[in-house]
Amino acid sequence: MTGMVAPPRLERITVAEAVRRYLAAVEVETIRGVLSPATARSYSRDVREFGRLAGGERVLDDVTGSDVDTVLVRYQAAPDARYTDPGRKPGPGRSTATVNRFRQSVTRFFAYAVRECWVQADPMQWAAPPAKVRGTLRTARTALSAGAARSLLTTPPVPASSRTDQDLTLRDRLVVALLLVLGPRVSELARADVADLTREPGHARWRIRGKGGSTRTVTLSPPLSRALEDYLTGLRPTLAARRPHDEDAQRALLLSWRGRRIDTQAIRALLARAVARMPAPYQREATPHALRHTTATLLVADGWDVKVVAELLGHASIATTGVYLDRIEGELAAAIRSHPLAAAIE
Repeated sequence: MTGMVAPPRLERITVAEAVRRYLAAVEVETIRGVLSPATARSYSRDVREFGRLAGGERVLDDVTGSDVDTVLVRYQAAPDARYTDPGRKPGPGRSTATVNRFRQSVTRFFAYAVRECWVQADPMQWAAPPAKVRGTLRTARTALSAGAARSLLTTPPVPASSRTDQDLTLRDRLVVALLLVLGPRVSELARADVADLTREPGHARWRIRGKGGSTRTVTLSPPLSRALEDYLTGLRPTLAARRPHDEDAQRALLLSWRGRRIDTQAIRALLARAVARMPAPYQREATPHALRHTTATLLVADGWDVKVVAELLGHASIATTGVYLDRIEGELAAAIRSHPLAAAIE
């Protein structure tokens, strides 16, 4: 007779203890590079808030789907703590998108709790379904037209300083080109190291460290390779020499004029300066995420297979890539003009 393995024994721990253990695991995943620091901060903030709202002294296995719904309602009704400006008019509560992000963090927490045998069953399966996010993406996050994208690539960026020793034009032009042509996440660009690049004459490849510890390798076009080489040979050595003992700076691809690795906020700031120099007809607010949308949208419009675009962007599913495909300006009008029945009207 074959022996039977006993099911794992449930460990009845408090919500507070579960949160503490889970966040310790999140920290380990962050150190290993499985999670980005930004994602880890989001999980930590959300799960700590869940623990506070659910009650730290409760036994986690006693939390029901109805309890989760109550937490979500209380979370949505509270003002967003990210906005601390005393002059800002308080809103009615958190947005649906913010609540759904919070819900995703809690869902991940309970999935971990199931694996660790802290709960007999995941209460999220009995919680109310997430609300749909109404409306479309903010204009600042949508794709640029092909004309606006070309304008952004060819317009010299605004210098951050008038001092010649702080001229970062080579770096800023490279950053804008990488964002527009390859569509990386802003976090992927900020954490890129020189060692991630394989350089040959007129040819370069970038090994991008993506979400969840994934990697993908993309080949740079000759013009993009030249922009990279101009920065690496003409500017980066000067910047790196300003902090010779900073090990992270010596590894980093993109450096500030003080010689430190630039962060995502610095990338957003330099993009804003570049946008400010665009001709007025094309000028509008744009984020690095908008350039990621632009990459996907323009490549599909040019006939690229969506699977290839998904691979370029680092998407595990082409369904995710589909969300990035904004309506191409003029595409609908062109389709109507070429409609097979259009000539029959005359």
